[in-house]
Amino acid sequence: MSTEPASTPAASPAAAGLSIIVPVYNEAANLPLLHGRLLAQAASFARSRGLRIELVYVDDGSCDASLSVLRGLKSDGVDLQVLSFSRNFGKEAALVAGLDHARNGALLFMDADGQHPPEMVEQLVSLWLDDGFDVAYTAKAHRRNEPALRRFFVREFYRLLNWGARHQIPPDAGDFRLLSPRAAAALRRLPERNRFFKGLSSWIGFKQICVPYEPAERLHGMSSWSFKSLVGLSIEGLTSFSVAPLRVASVFGFIFAGTALVFGLTIMVEKLIWGIAVPGYPSLMVAVSIIGGVQLIMIGVLGEYIGKILSELKARPIYFLAEHEVRAAAPAPEPKP
Repeated sequence: MSTEPASTPAASPAAAGLSIIVPVYNEAANLPLLHGRLLAQAASFARSRGLRIELVYVDDGSCDASLSVLRGLKSDGVDLQVLSFSRNFGKEAALVAGLDHARNGALLFMDADGQHPPEMVEQLVSLWLDDGFDVAYTAKAHRRNEPALRRFFVREFYRLLNWGARHQIPPDAGDFRLLSPRAAAALRRLPERNRFFKGLSSWIGFKQICVPYEPAERLHGMSSWSFKSLVGLSIEGLTSFSVAPLRVASVFGFIFAGTALVFGLTIMVEKLIWGIAVPGYPSLMVAVSIIGGVQLIMIGVLGEYIGKILSELKARPIYFLAEHEVRAAAPAPEPKP
């Protein structure tokens, strides 16, 4: 992990270049078209800004032909890296691998399914080079086309994540974002192994701007993100970046302790003043069941945080590479007259 100060400036933005990091998982059908669009963007940047582009593809243990397709991609006018994991380590690990191996100063993260339009890269680069922003991140302009239940969970997730936090994570911010050289250097200095990139990229500070966008349709296939995967990522984000679940546990503790005190005083008053008998086993069983269930939930919350602590202490590598190919830029083909 780099220990250079985050404030170390690059010689010049154009000299620093831009590395585009693309995590890949079972996207064989999407990769050729996406790569062609990125090559077109790279050629445009070379002509208009003299900006050198590097493409870093990280295959996250795909089960289809994604790795074979990546091996056959051309490096016309761009530097190209293809990293392949020994197994599926998850998207956050793929982003870490791209961060570790990118050789240019500025970084841009985007998905391989085509929903992050490559044509928006020019807008993000302009915000960096022309307007001086260190982090240009995208956020969905709306979620009208998503199921109501999913919209509810997303809204409540960000509300819980930001509850009582000193630094607020922008709601709906995605992984499609550009980081300037000094922002990328700051991100590399963060030592934790359980990473939530959306939160960390926001937490480092510097000059940031949100760019609303409309996600494009997937080029091919279906998303590999199931409801279970999204719940797992949400739990990872909460426990890695927020203590809100522990605060919820404390609130529940105060609520149940207060309720038990009021209930006990009520029973005492009823017995001493009106002679009403103490309620029997049904009320006792209900109270024990509720309190026991809440205690088990809170023990599970504590277990998640203890598991994160154990993971950090063991300091296992975040990923293992099975293959790593580096190709220098080949001469771009001459445009046809």
